[in-house]
Amino acid sequence: MSAILAEHYTSMRSPLPVIVIGNGPSGICLSYLLSGYTPYIKEEVTHPNPILQRKLEDFSNVPITQQDLEYLSEGLEGRSSSPLALLFDTLLRPDTDFLGDVDSVLKWTLEPERAIPHLVLGKGPPGGAWNAIEGSMITLSRGDWMGLPDLSFKDWMRTKKRNLRNDRSTAGDILNYYQYYVKNKRLEKNFLSGAVITSVKKISKDEENTLGHEIIWNNAGLEEKQNQDKNIFQVSGFIKNDNGPDQNFSLYAENVVLATGTYDSPSWLGIQGEDRPFVSHEISALEEAVRSKKVHQNSDPVLIIGAGLTAADAILLARHYNIPVIHAFRRRVNDQGLIFNQLPQVMYPEYHKVHQMMKEQSVFQGGPYRGYMSLPEHQAVCFSDDKKCTFRDKHSQHKAFNVSMVLILIGSNPNLSFLPKNGTDLALDAEQPVNSKRNPLDIDPFTYECVQEKGLYAVGPLAGDYFVRFVQGGALAVASTLLKSQKRPP
Repeated sequence: MSAILAEHYTSMRSPLPVIVIGNGPSGICLSYLLSGYTPYIKEEVTHPNPILQRKLEDFSNVPITQQDLEYLSEGLEGRSSSPLALLFDTLLRPDTDFLGDVDSVLKWTLEPERAIPHLVLGKGPPGGAWNAIEGSMITLSRGDWMGLPDLSFKDWMRTKKRNLRNDRSTAGDILNYYQYYVKNKRLEKNFLSGAVITSVKKISKDEENTLGHEIIWNNAGLEEKQNQDKNIFQVSGFIKNDNGPDQNFSLYAENVVLATGTYDSPSWLGIQGEDRPFVSHEISALEEAVRSKKVHQNSDPVLIIGAGLTAADAILLARHYNIPVIHAFRRRVNDQGLIFNQLPQVMYPEYHKVHQMMKEQSVFQGGPYRGYMSLPEHQAVCFSDDKKCTFRDKHSQHKAFNVSMVLILIGSNPNLSFLPKNGTDLALDAEQPVNSKRNPLDIDPFTYECVQEKGLYAVGPLAGDYFVRFVQGGALAVASTLLKSQKRPP
């Protein structure tokens, strides 16, 4: 670890300006914007939004990151509630929601003098949660919406001689694209993989005075540094080492950006037996069981609990290998809140096939979907040692089923255990756990700085932005804020 960190601290005698926790699309995009890549407006392209076009023409020679983003985003409408998510998306993909084919109005210039030193920490390789998704899974979003600035995903696919499926891509292609992006844009020096964060805290002036000195990493090892007036964050954790003991570290930064996503902590039902070995909360457990032949077409059914897209993906995976499935969920099949009712059938035929199965198949044998049984309006009660699951239906009657394994796929929550109070004091409702949909972090919508903690920023699902095309607006907000606070060398 010391050798890796030394590269970042060889000539540094002060804390890093920025540490980013999380190396998924949000962290990658932010690293790009902090590395001196500067967006300007193309003169030869006209934006289809005439009001926005006039605003852009007023300051055509000024980088977007140096402009008034609140003014530019005013009046924009779209599929996100974040004004800056809409702004950056419409600059990168004008008119895309109407299937328009207008090129991006942004041109990118590398201006090293604008770069801000930073470090992106990730538990795994660049790509974040995409490293944990089975590669053959098809993305929910259109493939071209998964792209990052200045490198079209569709163009990258052409270089690989690959085609999109129904305008969508596989998770494997998306991950390869993100990792290629980091290399192609020469961002690798900013990324440190295998880093598990255990604590993020701000060191106050009183604490600094008590400590007397700060300790930082540099190329010689440890060094003491005199106090500065400005408060800083201490980021502590360890580097995972497969060939030896993990090594602890403490880094220091003037600003910290939370870009961890929400997939670290799967939701639990909270019932008896949920911690048994045959019960899992991740779809990867099914993939491993298929590879090891622990489940097969002659085994007891795999029980899948949940009515979202991850549960649907698990059903499709099991069906692909002819593995029998029992599918249980609490809602009615015609509940308008089900995600399947919100997806265009032409674009998402496989998910509508699952929804059709949920509607038509309520018995295990016979029918058009042999080997699949739907249990709508059923709640799991307990799991027993002999791999038996007991359910309660809408009439409060109990049923029991023998299964080979259980997948509980009912969503996930962010893991912010490295923050005081698990980050709840930073959320919109400080009395409830952080949840990307119901209780995201309370941020300024135009800087993405946490309202309750200056110098701490949140992007992506933590800030209420879910899709890759929209999480990049948060990266723009943070980069613009930090760049405006920097004094540019003459």
